[in-house]
Amino acid sequence: MGRIAVTDGMADAAVAILEDAGHEVVIAHYTAEELRAGSLAGFDAVVVRSATKMTSEVIQASCSDGKLGFIGRAGVGVDNIDIDSATDNGIVVCNTPGASTRSVVELTIGHLIASTRYIARADRSLRLGEWTKKSLRGSELGGKRLGLIGFGRISRGVAELASAFGMEVRTFDPFVSTDEAAELGCRMHDDVDDVFRSCTHISVHCNHSNDTHHLVNANRLAMMPGTAPDGTPCGNHVVNCARGGIVDEVAVLKALEDGTLASAALDVFEVEPAGDNPVLQHEHFHGSPHIGAATLEAQIRVGTEMAGLLINFFEGERPESAIN
Repeated sequence: MGRIAVTDGMADAAVAILEDAGHEVVIAHYTAEELRAGSLAGFDAVVVRSATKMTSEVIQASCSDGKLGFIGRAGVGVDNIDIDSATDNGIVVCNTPGASTRSVVELTIGHLIASTRYIARADRSLRLGEWTKKSLRGSELGGKRLGLIGFGRISRGVAELASAFGMEVRTFDPFVSTDEAAELGCRMHDDVDDVFRSCTHISVHCNHSNDTHHLVNANRLAMMPGTAPDGTPCGNHVVNCARGGIVDEVAVLKALEDGTLASAALDVFEVEPAGDNPVLQHEHFHGSPHIGAATLEAQIRVGTEMAGLLINFFEGERPESAIN
């Protein structure tokens, strides 16, 4: 049976599934120094979330005795795992792509509504004893155009709910066909710039890579129209519940300051924890501390899905969500 390290936590129900199958589960957090020193050597598998960085150096140190054969990302993004190094060392890498979809979809819609109806600003002013009713006239989502950068599971879920609010949805994703987007009632653009030119609301749903780093930047923010197709001067709004680094936070702050953006809402940041990031202090910004998948339901789904992948791996099967 396998010895499994869980470095960033796992739902009790998932741990029970693995232990009932005869596996040893060790739940412990390791510092970056401990990881580089080989603290994961001796394990057959390791399950991480976003906190643990499985760099090439860490993977090499973890393979010192040749046991490690599985790295599981309890979540979607695998940018904290050096896939090439894992592959070179014969380690299969898996994620749980569908488990947190609904949670991130709902948080994205929540941030969109909070942006256009000034919910965070209203709460802050109310707590200060202010009654700023006249200055908090927002806009509706209905009749506005939403641009989705990336069109995977989460983006499609956002498109479904946004359409129910009466939004017109446009998207850019070089890996999805125009016909596939059209089947879901969305218009696919061939050029990401066209999405920014046509949409007052932008939501990010792609992976962070060299190609997407600072994809949302000053030039593209300046392209946004500010006025909706229905004639409402609703301003421009950006939401990112995907990955930090896709949005240029310096450019966002400047756009908030000069009025190019009416609001910005981030759940993810280029440097986390966000600490003293100056964008946090702007009146028209609101955010959350990377909680896209932080629901009771998602955590149970993530854990049980990962437990199933681990059991398949130890039974000699190729896990369904293997990505290398």
